[in-house]
Amino acid sequence: MHTRLSLRLRIFLFFCLLAFGGIAVTAGALWAGYSRAEQPELSDAFIFSGLLSTFAILGLCAGVWLLFDENVAKPIERLAAGMRARAHAGVSKDLDTHGARYLGDLAAAAQGLAGQLGASALNAAEAIARETEHLEAEKTRLAALLTDIPIATVMASPAHQIVLYDGQAAAVLAQEAPPRLNAPLSDYLDLTGLEAAYGRLVRSGMEVQAEVKSASGTQVFDLLLKPLGGAPGYIILFEGAHAGLAPEDARPLTYDFALLDTEHADLDTRRLSSLSYVVFDTETTGLLPHKDEIVQIGALRVVRSRIIEGETFETLVNPGRPIPAASSKVHGITDAMVRGRPGIASAARHFHRFASDAVIVAHNAPFDMAFLHRHAKRTGVTWDQPVLDTVLLSAVLFGASQEHTLDALCDRLDVTIPPALRHTAMGDARATAEVFCKMLPMLEARGLNTFGAVLEETRRHGRLIEDMN
Repeated sequence: MHTRLSLRLRIFLFFCLLAFGGIAVTAGALWAGYSRAEQPELSDAFIFSGLLSTFAILGLCAGVWLLFDENVAKPIERLAAGMRARAHAGVSKDLDTHGARYLGDLAAAAQGLAGQLGASALNAAEAIARETEHLEAEKTRLAALLTDIPIATVMASPAHQIVLYDGQAAAVLAQEAPPRLNAPLSDYLDLTGLEAAYGRLVRSGMEVQAEVKSASGTQVFDLLLKPLGGAPGYIILFEGAHAGLAPEDARPLTYDFALLDTEHADLDTRRLSSLSYVVFDTETTGLLPHKDEIVQIGALRVVRSRIIEGETFETLVNPGRPIPAASSKVHGITDAMVRGRPGIASAARHFHRFASDAVIVAHNAPFDMAFLHRHAKRTGVTWDQPVLDTVLLSAVLFGASQEHTLDALCDRLDVTIPPALRHTAMGDARATAEVFCKMLPMLEARGLNTFGAVLEETRRHGRLIEDMN
């Protein structure tokens, strides 16, 4: 059990044991001396000596522990986190060898190992970049071929989760809900009709034509379901004329074929890398969630540990009240910019739909979520999605004693926020998402592979959020 405790806590407990052991030994020695003296009038002197020894031992152990914590435990914690960041998050910054100067040759050896690791990672990154360039060229050619076919294309897993969609499919899907990878097709199509058509596809092994209603029931689509041969899943083609598609529409592809092997398990037991996340940030009229208002929401999706570039949500929000000049000076949003924009009721409903099937991620999440929860009754939605906080994840990975601001995290993990985008909802959301994507492999390297394990670990650092808010 003690292995689950942090290094600093274990060292603190060691010094507590040393202090109480010293006190016990001293008290025993004084009692033995008093007993042998057989002079009751000396009891006050022995008690005074015992108390004085107790305070001296406690003070000495506390002083030595503070020195040990500052010069040994914290530097070891920082070195471990820094090496893990280089090994699993692609960070290339030098380790803090000055802070670990009292650790003998450990810091220099760690820096040397990190340098070797960095060189190997650079060679691997160059090879990956060459292969990525080749794959992008293939993707461009495929998209060019699809452009000539006025049919929206969606690929789905056997669990009816979206694995691939093109630009025209995005336009069709957007009529019902925001198009997004790993989203359930039930958000867009009547699941009963779709499952009936898929059942015929599975039984026959041949393509199937079907008329399927939209999820809202307001329209009917002519669909062609095609099998993927020996692979799991299937392709859905929307007939172009019926869906109102134009041949000249852009056909960018959004896909992740690994989603064909969808993991089905309780959320707590699912691997972090298998989950979908929505990383978001808000800008507000002030810092008091119980009375201030949101003026901007920015969010993007992370699927299988990568940011999905085409899946974003960004809107200005009319707060229904003047924006203080001090707040406008921070985020640059003025009363003129939000005039005519949707209120929080409409904006929150659209954002809720965007984030409905994902784990929500934010930096200091309780602050942003408090605004949404406050207006939940007005918006008619319930914010019951699971939430991860990058402040708490930072405490898990780098130790509670470190700084956990977004700027500090970005500096620690080699993430750059363009100055023009700092303190904008989308700019901060993207920085948080990039930081989060680098944290995921570091968490798994710590043995925190499942969502439940990470959530349990973050709860140990809940006091950090209380202090920030």
